[in-house]
Amino acid sequence: MKSEPFLLEDVSYFTIPQWKMLNKDLVVGFTTKNDGSSSGQFQSLNVGLHVYDDKKTVVENRETVARKLSIPLSKWICAEQVHDNRIERVTSKQIGSGASNYQTSIPQTDGLYTNESNILLSLFFADCVPIFFFSPKHHMVGLVHAGWKGTVKNITGIFLKKWTKIEGILPNDIYVAIGPSIRACCYKVDCKVIKEVDKLFSTNSSKYYQQIEEEQYLLNLQKINKDICLLHGVPRENIVESLYCTSCQTNYFFSHRRDKGKTGRMMSFIGFKEVI
Repeated sequence: MKSEPFLLEDVSYFTIPQWKMLNKDLVVGFTTKNDGSSSGQFQSLNVGLHVYDDKKTVVENRETVARKLSIPLSKWICAEQVHDNRIERVTSKQIGSGASNYQTSIPQTDGLYTNESNILLSLFFADCVPIFFFSPKHHMVGLVHAGWKGTVKNITGIFLKKWTKIEGILPNDIYVAIGPSIRACCYKVDCKVIKEVDKLFSTNSSKYYQQIEEEQYLLNLQKINKDICLLHGVPRENIVESLYCTSCQTNYFFSHRRDKGKTGRMMSFIGFKEVI
């Protein structure tokens, strides 16, 4: 029986304990929609600057998360997230990008990675698949935003090629975590999406979806991205997958699909605290 790798560290975020055992300086996790304040009544912890919420409130929410993680907001790096497959290696020269102002985000980018400490890579979600990458041996961390568009554009494969071909990291040294996201139980798509899934795989793509009615299918984005990791040589035992569905789990998550587009965003984050 599968176990859940993402465990609540605090009412406002999950973390991956088994990864933190590999490096004590690693900060990794996924926020919830709750800040746990106001006399026990959960308040909205929306951390997305691009969803027409009050900017001041969102920045305050981000500051709340920053304090809990002990990494200041000024050290965050955020991406524009345009549902494409561009990946960028970032450095300390780019800290603060998108942290307090969406317009300063790393443009046209849906994946980030770094080997520097005292940087918090941050991407934002409300159903799409957050994918975390970690190589303890190379002191390298990364994040990908994989909605259906990014998935069929092979963003996960492109990310892994960068690590293996450009950074020289062996697949055996790569750990992958697939975070909380909308699962096949709730993710209904049409023929347009399925045709793109079919293009991604030369054979046997039907294992990733189930037809439930005419021109309507339930799609498993998690399985697609996991199989892409396996095809690139990442060992199965190095891959963990959250069992949380952001649409089902109303207590923890915002959901673009469930909330009909009017909702906040959670944040995936990963980085190394600066060693003093």
